[in-house]
Amino acid sequence: MSLSILQSIATLAAFIAFLGITWWAYSPKNKKRFEEDAQLALDDDPILSKKQRNKDKQ
Repeated sequence: MSLSILQSIATLAAFIAFLGITWWAYSPKNKKRFEEDAQLALDDDPILSKKQRNKDKQ
């Protein structure tokens, strides 16, 4: 294998990883979780436990 083929494979792998992360971040099933996380800095309530916070597993 030449160096250019290895570079092409690495570029393709990085692009596929980028697409996967982008799809995960904008997935509708994660919208509620991310909206709640965005409000954490503004909330006066105490921080929730890990069990209470993991609503996305339900």
